[in-house]
Amino acid sequence: MRSVCCSAPQLAGLTPYDPKYLPAEAVLSANENPHDVEQEVRHEIMREVKRVALNRYPDPLANDLRDMIAEANGLDRDQVLVGNGGDELLFNMALAWGGPGRTFLNLPPTFSVYEANARLTNTTVANVPRRADFSIDEEAVLARVAEGGIDYLVVTSPNNPTGELAGETFVCRLLDATDALVMVDEAYFEFSRQTMRPYLGQHKNLVILRTFSKAFSLAGVRMGYLLGDAEVIREFVKVRQPYSVDAVSQAIARVVYANRAKFEPGIRAIIEERARVVDGLKRIPGVKPYPSDANYVLFRLENAGIIWEMLYGRGVLVRDFSRAPGLEDCLRVSIGSREENDAFLRALRDAVMGKCDLEVPSA
Repeated sequence: MRSVCCSAPQLAGLTPYDPKYLPAEAVLSANENPHDVEQEVRHEIMREVKRVALNRYPDPLANDLRDMIAEANGLDRDQVLVGNGGDELLFNMALAWGGPGRTFLNLPPTFSVYEANARLTNTTVANVPRRADFSIDEEAVLARVAEGGIDYLVVTSPNNPTGELAGETFVCRLLDATDALVMVDEAYFEFSRQTMRPYLGQHKNLVILRTFSKAFSLAGVRMGYLLGDAEVIREFVKVRQPYSVDAVSQAIARVVYANRAKFEPGIRAIIEERARVVDGLKRIPGVKPYPSDANYVLFRLENAGIIWEMLYGRGVLVRDFSRAPGLEDCLRVSIGSREENDAFLRALRDAVMGKCDLEVPSA
């Protein structure tokens, strides 16, 4: 007899997403911005939050914020949708374009949530693996969409966790080659300075995902948004949860977006530090960093899992991908403050050169 508490069959074998949230002196594992929101902007946020009527439901679609984002991107309000972080919008895509009898095209290794969302919605997953250097196998992708039967796909640019941009020419060829919905995940585009935004008017099947979590230092607030064709956005609206973005988050995001130019020096500092970290990694024997256009760097070395433990023993938390398919022996480090980056490079060099003991602190 079946248990009354038996969950849906598609959950079998699924592992919950685990960001490995652990205490550390230098948290360099979640691609967060090391610079918090500056005090002047925080004061303005507090003034705005004080005006929020906490006893009233928020604007369901965050229309004031939609208007701000639309104006900045030369779009209309109905071409923008705000979500509870990019994660809600990613799940909404699987709800609206996936399901039984439908297919998601995945380009692994990439953000694992894409495939998890497809499986949660009983969507078939078709994989076209990346090349050994983590670049997209462009001709293989185009050949697969030419076969038909693909309903949606995500091209992450820069890709997480590998760091490289998708080629603009390739994305345009892909958009021309298929009627499937093509999401370009630009969560890190402020660090790459590259966007597919100019092509929105030419391709109805293009939708762009962005977030406030990285460049705008709001990982703790949960705010993401889409840019796309108005008809596509309406399909997303059909599946979103009512009032998914609370009034306080909307107020914070409005202030931050109005002051987004003030975040530019911090973004430039991260880009400069990224180059310095890559150079530092290249100087450590046996470490191979991969090129990155984001605020993190993937690198490969022998015994990566043991090295991760050694780093954590020194108070430095990075992301361990060493057992993930296609990412064997890889770790990913987020770009932190200069001091955090120095601590990471020192600890890594000592670990590789055998100068530190394997000592893992209790969580």
